[in-house]
Amino acid sequence: MLGLPSIPAFCLRPRDPRRGAVLTLTFVGVVAVGAFTGCWDRADGAAAAAVARTDTSAPAPAPGTVRAEGTADREAVARAAAEAVAEGKSGKKAAQEVVSRSGDRWGTVYDRGEYAAFAEGLDGHWTGVGVWAVRAQDGMITVDGVEPGGPAARAGLRAGDRLLSVDGHGVTGLAVADVVALLRGTAGTPVVLNLSRGGADLTETVVRERLRIEPVTVRRLAGDVTVIKVTSFTRGSGDRVRAAVRAAPPGGGVMLDLRGNRGGLVAEAVTAASAFLDGGLVATYDVRGEQRVLNAAPGGDTARPLVALVDGGTMSAAELVTGALQDRGRAVAVGSRTFGKGSVQMPTELPDGSVAELTVGTYRTPAGRSLDGGGITPDVPAGERAEERAVTVLGGLGVGS
Repeated sequence: MLGLPSIPAFCLRPRDPRRGAVLTLTFVGVVAVGAFTGCWDRADGAAAAAVARTDTSAPAPAPGTVRAEGTADREAVARAAAEAVAEGKSGKKAAQEVVSRSGDRWGTVYDRGEYAAFAEGLDGHWTGVGVWAVRAQDGMITVDGVEPGGPAARAGLRAGDRLLSVDGHGVTGLAVADVVALLRGTAGTPVVLNLSRGGADLTETVVRERLRIEPVTVRRLAGDVTVIKVTSFTRGSGDRVRAAVRAAPPGGGVMLDLRGNRGGLVAEAVTAASAFLDGGLVATYDVRGEQRVLNAAPGGDTARPLVALVDGGTMSAAELVTGALQDRGRAVAVGSRTFGKGSVQMPTELPDGSVAELTVGTYRTPAGRSLDGGGITPDVPAGERAEERAVTVLGGLGVGS
C-alpha cells in the first residue's frame, strides 16, 4: 500500500489509477492517542463487500457534486516535494508549506515513520501520553480530551488546556499531525509539555506509555435498554456493534452512544450502520467530482427502537453513521450538534517517501446532506442529561411499556 511496507496490510484501500493513491476519510487529529484515518478494510470480506457493492435499489445520489473548499493541488504539492529533494532539502517540509498556503484545513504531510504510527492507531493501540487535541482557528493547539487513567491524566492535564510547546518545540500554528509526531516516541521516555491554563503557564513532564482503547463497550439500563458506546471505529468495532445488537434483550431498545467519537475506519462505520439496516444506502461521496456510494450489508435489525446519542465531539465516520440512521428513519438523534467533518482525503506518496493527505471532496448522507462544516442537528436537543432524554425517547418508542 502506497509503497510503505511498514503500514499494516489491513489498511488497503481503493486506488486512484492516476497516482496509485488510496481514498480515505481523514478524521480530526488525535494527539498522541491515534489519529485515525478512514480506510476501506479489505481484511473483513463482508464489510469490504458492503462498501464496494453498488446497491441499485438504494436511493440515487443527489445530483451534482460537492467540491470541498480550500483544497491543495496534488500536482503542486508533489512538484514542490520533488524540487526540494533534488536540492537536498526536506520534501515533507516543502510539501507542507504548499498545503498550508492552500487553506486545506484537513490536509497534512507525514514522513514515513509518522504515517506508520498514524496507521497503528487504526488497530486501537499506540504509544503516547493520552490526550486528544484540535487546532483552533488562531493556530493554538487545544486539549480536547484526556484519556482517563493515562499518563496525561495522572499529570493533571485537562480539556481546555492550550499546548504551547513539546520538548521545547513551539507547536502554535503546526498541523495536529506534526504535534502527534512530537508527542509520540518510545514507551518509558519523558516528554516536557508547556501549557497555558486560564492565562497561567504550566510545565508538566509526562512519561509516554503503550496505550490501548476499548472501542466498544456495552451496559444495560433498567427497562431492557442496551447502551452501546462506540468511542472510535477501529478495526473490529463494527462487528462488535453487530454482536451487541444481537445479544440485546428481545424487544428492548438500543442507545447507540457516539458522543466523543472522533471517527475511524470507514468500513467499520458501514458495518456498524449495517447492524440496524437491511441493506441500502449509508452515504455517497465524491472524489474530484466522481460520485460513489457506500451501502449497508443486508440482515440488520430494522425493528428494534434506536436512539443515537451525539455531541460536538461526534465526528466524521461517527457522523456518517448518525446521518444514515437519521435520514433513513431508523434512529432518533438525541444530544447536541455534531462537529461537521465530512470531507474526503486522499494520500499521495511523495518522492522522499513522505505522504501528503489532501482534501479531494466530500460525502453526503442518504438524503443528500453535506455535513462538512454544519454537522448534524439532533432530533431531540439535550445537554448534560442527554442519556435521560434518550431513555424517555425510547419509552415513547415503546421500550418498557
